[in-house]
Amino acid sequence: MNPQGAAVFLIDFAFSVYIFIVLTRFVLQLARADFYNPISQFVLRATNPLLAPLRRLIPGYRGLDIASLVLILILIVAKALMLLTIQIGGLPAGIGPQLLVYTLRELASLILDYVFWAVLVRVILSWVAPDPSNPVVRVVIQITEPLMAPVRRLLPDMGGLDLSPLIVLLGVQLLKILFQLH
Repeated sequence: MNPQGAAVFLIDFAFSVYIFIVLTRFVLQLARADFYNPISQFVLRATNPLLAPLRRLIPGYRGLDIASLVLILILIVAKALMLLTIQIGGLPAGIGPQLLVYTLRELASLILDYVFWAVLVRVILSWVAPDPSNPVVRVVIQITEPLMAPVRRLLPDMGGLDLSPLIVLLGVQLLKILFQLH
């Protein structure tokens, strides 16, 4: 049994889940999703303890929830520092510039992965024809529609076949390749 491996797993998991929830709050606000949806309410309640004080210091800008982005960056840095400390027993000298680059790359990768999975979930949901009033379905549609609608308008009429998810997924993968975000 490796207690170090278990600690790394638990810390990575806990931070990743909370970063996902904070990113969801950012995306929900960006997409102007229904905040009375039960999923949105959960996200609000889960993120308010850390975001409320941060919002007093960092205001939004043109509809962007800057405090959420700053919290995500802080969480990425804290996670990286904790994992490094556990794995190598301390922090290497001169880690600052490397940590900044890592944090920005991780944020970009997280956003692109989030978009990819949200669109993929929407595609899968479209195959099973779920109840459109289901809170999860509504949130997924509200998150993905701002990305898919402009693409759908650019595409020619395909006789009822919507290729916009495919184009968005290809675009996400192309961006990840161009910026070498794995």
